[in-house]
Amino acid sequence: MTPILRSALAYAGFCVFLALGAAAVPAQAQGVWTSAGETTTQRTEVGTAETGGKIYIMGGEAMGRQDSPLAQEFDPAAGRWRDLSPMPKGASHVGVAAMGGKIYVAGGFTANVHKNPLDQFAEYDIAKNSWTPLAPLPAPLGSVGLAAIGGKLHVIGGRGPDGKTVNTHSVFDPATGKWSMAAPLPVARDHLGIVAVAGKIYIVGGRTNATVDNVGLADAYDPSTDKWQSLAPMPTPRSSGAIAFYKGLIVYHGGECKDAAKRITFDEFEGYDPKTNGWKSLPKAPTGLHAQGGAVAAGNFYLIGGSAGCGGDNPSNAVYAFKLP
Repeated sequence: MTPILRSALAYAGFCVFLALGAAAVPAQAQGVWTSAGETTTQRTEVGTAETGGKIYIMGGEAMGRQDSPLAQEFDPAAGRWRDLSPMPKGASHVGVAAMGGKIYVAGGFTANVHKNPLDQFAEYDIAKNSWTPLAPLPAPLGSVGLAAIGGKLHVIGGRGPDGKTVNTHSVFDPATGKWSMAAPLPVARDHLGIVAVAGKIYIVGGRTNATVDNVGLADAYDPSTDKWQSLAPMPTPRSSGAIAFYKGLIVYHGGECKDAAKRITFDEFEGYDPKTNGWKSLPKAPTGLHAQGGAVAAGNFYLIGGSAGCGGDNPSNAVYAFKLP
């Protein structure tokens, strides 16, 4: 081999090394998944909320019940679980939100599949470890979206006793203890993702009827104008996934049901940037899940429990953490 050819090959190899190195940087910058322990029991169809650096997991299907009243607190920093005073009424598919040192729980189903919704609305006082029943929902609903914003609580969408999805939007004012109605959700659906960001409520995905009727719709509600705005749709239409606001992105993981014949859940993980009205793909989690809890704490986005298969197949007790640089 001539010196010139040797030099050319060495240079080419160096260029390949640089190219591979350069390609690896963005991949690492997109984030990493790690195992963060396990729940104390397998549970799915839960509601979650974060406050004070801790995650609160309410209700669901657990310990042989379709309507578990199990309430727990997870401290990610310490990796510690604590059982709380149980919910007044056990249910799965509950809406959960945190506000002012309290956790609120709305609606829920008491039987499989999506049967016997409740009109329950209750407040959990973290400091006192006690529950207080509040004025019931205007109508019984399961798989509702619940968000806290501007000192009020918004119950959006869901599924009623007749099994049909709704577009209703009810607002509870803790100061008066009364409900009022707001602009309805543009498209009726349940099993939706909901999160409050910078003074607006964002609704992502959901289903209009069965699990095959998933939508990628994304809408934002502005309480100051009582109006909805349609946003860029989620690239992968899904329902019953985990959602949270994490480092500038509304992230959405998993969902039901990617392949009904094979009983496979979605493993897609996508993020929406409210500033650009655009979506991006994020690294997939170790497994597909649906009906899992999702919350941000201790600098990570956490997935808690859920089912690795469609319906209640393969309930999980895993906890996963996703971290962006």
